[in-house]
Amino acid sequence: MSADRRFGLTVIAFVGSVFSPWYGWSGRGNPENHCAVNVALYGPGCARWAMTERGRKAVSRDAGSLSIGPSALSWEGDELVIQLDEITAPVPPMPSMPRPVRGEVRLRPRAMNTRAFTLDEAGGHVWHPLAPRADVSVSLIEPGLSWTGEGYLDHNRGLEPLEQAFEHWDWSRVHLSSDSAVLYDLMRRDGSAVSLAMRFGADAVPEPFEPPAIVRLPNTGWGMKRFTRSDPGGMAGVTETWEDTPFYSRSALKTRLLNDDAHGVHESLSLGRLRSPIVRTMLPFRMPRSLR
Repeated sequence: MSADRRFGLTVIAFVGSVFSPWYGWSGRGNPENHCAVNVALYGPGCARWAMTERGRKAVSRDAGSLSIGPSALSWEGDELVIQLDEITAPVPPMPSMPRPVRGEVRLRPRAMNTRAFTLDEAGGHVWHPLAPRADVSVSLIEPGLSWTGEGYLDHNRGLEPLEQAFEHWDWSRVHLSSDSAVLYDLMRRDGSAVSLAMRFGADAVPEPFEPPAIVRLPNTGWGMKRFTRSDPGGMAGVTETWEDTPFYSRSALKTRLLNDDAHGVHESLSLGRLRSPIVRTMLPFRMPRSLR
């Protein structure tokens, strides 16, 4: 995520995405046949969403690069360079004609974290916050926008669908005055819970801290519950909801952590809702599959 005061951008590369209805219907036997670059652009007059799934013939990767259709990610020295060339989906509730999202994003980590964290007892789901704080430059041709800001880079991988292991999670990453903090609260399907609270300094080494009290955030428009954590007396809240779907939300967050007023990004994911056949039938509208 990169943002200035007006614009935000999220780019996610999926190989065998947990959200792909096509991957689920295929039996999940060939993840490279179900890959997508998800681009979400936020800002006044420029909100766009693209997440086109592509087959294995459109995918190429090696140790330093990944190409999915016309978009590509590669490391150039210590910079991650993302070349975007995607077409938006006509997403409800405001369907529109497909529009392009084209341009370049450069992410330079201030430091890299080498430690990953398992999210389940069996170790089948792993989260790795690679660059808790990074400098980002965005230069888009379509729409014509450019800005610089701060960003974050992480990686999730798993040996089974998320909905088989978890019921719900809330995740957030916030800017502190000089450091970053990440909160992860997960409810497993067996009823057990796991909470991670990590502070990252200039060296990106994770320092666990005691998670503060849980704070209830307003429900989404789809009635999904959201939670975060905040120091006692902190005024935690949602300043803007960017994504509001039946099973997932992404929001701008304000809170107070480690005696510091903080702003960042918050996500809630309901895996119980994702398991619903009704929700599954809605996913192709947001994630169409390319025939090429």
